[in-house]
Amino acid sequence: MDFHGFTQEDFDVFLIEGLEERMDALKCTIRPKLESLGEYYAPLLEAATGDEMFVHVAKHARRTVNPPKDTWVAFANNPRGYKMLPHFQIGLWNTHLFIWFAVIYEAPQKQEIGKRLAKKAASICKEMPKDFVWSVDHTKPETIPHGQLKKNELLALMDRLQTIKKAELLCGYTIDREQVIQMGREGLIQQINEVFSKVAPLYKVAANIK
Repeated sequence: MDFHGFTQEDFDVFLIEGLEERMDALKCTIRPKLESLGEYYAPLLEAATGDEMFVHVAKHARRTVNPPKDTWVAFANNPRGYKMLPHFQIGLWNTHLFIWFAVIYEAPQKQEIGKRLAKKAASICKEMPKDFVWSVDHTKPETIPHGQLKKNELLALMDRLQTIKKAELLCGYTIDREQVIQMGREGLIQQINEVFSKVAPLYKVAANIK
């Protein structure tokens, strides 16, 4: 795999002013690394979930004014797109790296997914590592620590997914930029492996894979 870890330069791309300038830097520095991670993790996620996985590196094609504040590679069981399906993500903000299982607002099956997850809420609450985090909006960096959530609060997030049109639900792990840089390739690969192994069961519930 042609991936040697993320650097200070990668994270600093999101400080570059101007859409065209930031996009040029993103394409040159970060995107090749995300493509490498995509090639590496697609077969591993297929093995973990039993679902075929296609790689989607964010293109930010619809942006005309505001430069992207984050970027990612996503994995989903559809060659044409991922936003409408439960999926996985690896990506960067200026401040941190994220590793997600995600159901975002474009998914038309959110109500059914929310119901299936809610039925497993007790085991999810118990088995998910305390240092994992949840998010209700993939466009914002803020997260909710799993260790601080009670079962009824987790159920409320899953109910929100069922009842609110723009609701989202993501679960995974974030790593501060300095730690990502220090971890290097091997440390980061190991950490991503561990996170995906923990959130793969969420995907199987969401995708209704027995």
